[in-house]
Amino acid sequence: MARSGAYNRTLTPFGFQNERRTFWEAKDTYLKMSPFLIADKIKEPLLLIHGEADNNTGTFPIQSERMYLAIRGNGGTVRYVTLPHEAHGYAAKESTEHVLYEQIQWFDKYVKKAPPRVLGSN
Repeated sequence: MARSGAYNRTLTPFGFQNERRTFWEAKDTYLKMSPFLIADKIKEPLLLIHGEADNNTGTFPIQSERMYLAIRGNGGTVRYVTLPHEAHGYAAKESTEHVLYEQIQWFDKYVKKAPPRVLGSN
């Protein structure tokens, strides 16, 4: 499960968190920090949750939208949930309850009822 994430660091080309170099100064770092680029290899089910009004410049909703489309387009199992009127942190009681509902449903389906995994396989 991932909430309000940044999956494609090329969409934040002028730095992020403690990375002060630009994309053009540190391309390898930006690419290594971009799971979007390996969306075709994500085979585990993934729940993405994002506030529709996320005002954090590094985590605009387009990050989750594009990650969802990339995983789904490559045949992965993914669900994308948006929370209306919510910013980067979720404040409304309804949103918190919705997140808990989505998490429980997801974990019940893909974790609790998941078949046993063979060691060494992904």
